[in-house]
Amino acid sequence: MGALVVVTTVGTEEEANQLASELVARRHSSCVNIVPVYRSVYRWQGKICSDNEFLLLIKPLEREYEAVETTVRELHSYELPEILAFRVSRGEAGFLDWIAQSLDKTAEFSDDEDDSEPSPQPDTVD
Repeated sequence: MGALVVVTTVGTEEEANQLASELVARRHSSCVNIVPVYRSVYRWQGKICSDNEFLLLIKPLEREYEAVETTVRELHSYELPEILAFRVSRGEAGFLDWIAQSLDKTAEFSDDEDDSEPSPQPDTVD
């Protein structure tokens, strides 16, 4: 089963964080990247609109697409949320395996968020 990248946009950072956390907690996505504020220009109900939004890059397997779409629709504040899916035709094998392992609903995981600091990068030698 192949991996996807699903994109959606939201209007606030709070909504982006809530949606990302819920998709990962429900094991519909291995990871959700939140791209901070950018500008969208679009036509809505006959008018040209321009708004700041947050872009979410959602990484599920194809078998999880329906669950991702359902969760986005359930939690999204927009009347018509953008939900677009793109098949991953190639990727680093270890990363693609990690996506599949992260979505294994039979595996034991802690759904607690890790609040620890990121691991420090090793010192480089000049």
